[in-house]
Amino acid sequence: MLLNLPKSTVGGLLAGAALLCGLNAQAAIPIEHWTLANGAKVYLAATQALPIVDAQIDFDAGSRRDPAPQAGLASVSASMLEKGVRASGGDPALDENALGEAWADLGASFDASAGQERTSFTLRTLADPALLGKAVQLAAREIGEPAFPDEVWQRERAQIGASIREANTQPATVAAKAFAQAVYGAHPYGVETTEATLAQIDVAAMRARHAQLIQPCRAKISIVGAVTRAQADVIATQLLSRLPAPAAGEGGCAPLPPVAEVAPLAAPQDLRIPFASAQAHVLIGQPGYVRRDPQHFALNLGNYILGGGGFVSRLTEEVREKRGLAYSVYSGFSPGLQAGAFRVAFQTRPDQADEAVKVSREVLRKFVADGPTAAELKAAKDNLIGGFPLLLDSNRKLLGNVANIAWNDLPLDYLDTWTARMNAVTAAEVKAAFAAKLQPDRMVTVVVGGKD
Repeated sequence: MLLNLPKSTVGGLLAGAALLCGLNAQAAIPIEHWTLANGAKVYLAATQALPIVDAQIDFDAGSRRDPAPQAGLASVSASMLEKGVRASGGDPALDENALGEAWADLGASFDASAGQERTSFTLRTLADPALLGKAVQLAAREIGEPAFPDEVWQRERAQIGASIREANTQPATVAAKAFAQAVYGAHPYGVETTEATLAQIDVAAMRARHAQLIQPCRAKISIVGAVTRAQADVIATQLLSRLPAPAAGEGGCAPLPPVAEVAPLAAPQDLRIPFASAQAHVLIGQPGYVRRDPQHFALNLGNYILGGGGFVSRLTEEVREKRGLAYSVYSGFSPGLQAGAFRVAFQTRPDQADEAVKVSREVLRKFVADGPTAAELKAAKDNLIGGFPLLLDSNRKLLGNVANIAWNDLPLDYLDTWTARMNAVTAAEVKAAFAAKLQPDRMVTVVVGGKD
């Protein structure tokens, strides 16, 4: 039994568990899926390798649902969820310090965060029934009964505003913002959090947002670890037990308004932003593709060859090795429920920026036109397939993969068939996929650095 161990020992076991998970990694752990009576969808990958349980609860409550005048509402609401819980029934209110102490006493951890698409809650705890039950109940309070204390928000808003001002003095921030606005236009993916939008956010807006979007029927719950299906069903139910039932009735939610698709670029843009920096920051790209696209494997494999494979990629060979124009250069897609950006990124001396951009564009144009060679395809497959077990070598990594399957409605056997599907991709399929998704002559180029 772990119940009577001191806190330091419990915490040490959790840390050791994370390190030892790699010794017990399995490439094909069956994923079970079912729907609770309240409408929440549950995904379970049960593994007895270690006595720990990881859970992630995702809601369609990312920044893409922020009102434009309140950009940043998703992110700050998520951070404020961890600043205290209100009193409820016989349970006393807990401020942020009391919450921290409660989690330390359990030797467990809990986190809330928000990205472009989802607000996520993650729980990690030992599987001992006494500790597990208390951790789940405490997590349920944070999910369902946040206090949103106004005095804490005033402090947090001032700190976030200071961070924004500091970030805006960095060329990387300037480049990223300019790139997002040019690629996404009026789409929510391109909306920027500013001090002005923060000023429009109050705790009333956070409470209203929480009530509208954080509902049991909107939840996707991924669980990994030493639990049975019956135990996972109880855990999932308890995690959402402090949330009020939706007005539409048991198991039903009123549909959320649709979010517009990311529009393709109609013409190229070349943005040169003067900045007094030692290095010019360069981003080249366009909208990419949605995660459920059937060409995902071909695009993933092709990107490894183009610029995702580090020192073995074409961009590195042409930009760094042959010409010494940048220390590192990479390319990547960011697919999701909507078409996240494709980008090529690097830093270079301001006086070399034009040449580096020209070379990068030419490499990209040639790859889209011709596709990979047979040798490049084989080397990329060998590397990606050989490294696939490392994507599953801990509970936390496995949880991320299960949550990805849940969020994007991928097949439950996705991890089982990953190797075979990647190995089946042909050079012609890579060429066709890149030709369908990328338009090198209609991309955004952002260069921040150098004189006007």
